[in-house]
Parts: sequence; structure tokens; C-alpha cells
Amino acid sequence: MDKEPITLSSLKKLKEELIFLKEKKRPQIVASISEARSHGDLKENAEYHAAKEEQSHNEGRITEINDIIARANVIDVTKINNDGKVIFGSTVFLENLDTTEKINYKIVGKDEADLNKKLIYFKSPIGKGLIGKNKNDLVEITTPAGIKNFEIKDVKYI
Repeated sequence: MDKEPITLSSLKKLKEELIFLKEKKRPQIVASISEARSHGDLKENAEYHAAKEEQSHNEGRITEINDIIARANVIDVTKINNDGKVIFGSTVFLENLDTTEKINYKIVGKDEADLNKKLIYFKSPIGKGLIGKNKNDLVEITTPAGIKNFEIKDVKYI
């Protein structure tokens, strides 16, 4: 079982979701199943089958979250001395040298990654291309959309 790096905020969100699924959603689903069961014949009872399917999805997500938490290697970059190096959890401020566009990304784990929120997976092409580099480095990254050239303007551990 390999440890997966995870940010402190991501771990907190997962724990909150786990509590919600166990303490709120699970009892609601049990009540739905009980209600549907009281309607009689289970073979042709769509409400019962829908509730059982929802229960299956809920229990699957609970198992998935428990697994993620068990394998979590929590990294709190705010407690690390910032030497300008791009590491897991750091926020990287870039300038695209081809378009002069300025952009920033936070390097995160798989479950937290969301490109719309500028959270990129550390094993993605851009994540791999940035990890280990330093402030003011010029970086050439091969992405599915082609080669991108960036200058690392700043690295913050926030």
C-alpha cells in the first residue's frame, strides 16, 4: 500500500465528507430502503432498487475515503522553509513564454486536482515538469497539447 501525498486542506475535506456520508446520508438511505420495503413486492419496486443502488454508491465512497485516509502522507507546506523550490503543495506562479500569459498552479494530489481551480496533479505533465525546479528557472514541458515554455516567477508555500 503506497503512501500518497495529500495536503492538509484536502484531508480535512475528506474527513468532513466521511462524517456526512456516515452520519447523515447513511441513515437517510436506510430510511428510504425501509419505506420502499413497506410498499410490498420487492421485484417490481423501483424505489427499493434505487435506494439499494444509492446505498451501494454511498458505501463504496466511504470505503474509498477510508482507503485514501489510510494511505495519506499529509504534507503541510506552511511548515516548510521556502527556498524557492517547487515541491508538492507549493503554489507556482508562471509566465507562459509563448503567450506572455501569467498563470499560477498549486501542486496537489490526485483526489484534490481540479484544473478549473488551478489545482494540478503532481504526476500530470505540468506537475512533473515543475517539481524540483526553482524560482526564475526556464522550463520546457511536453503536454498533450504540445510543448509549453514557462518561466517560474515565484514559488510560495501557502
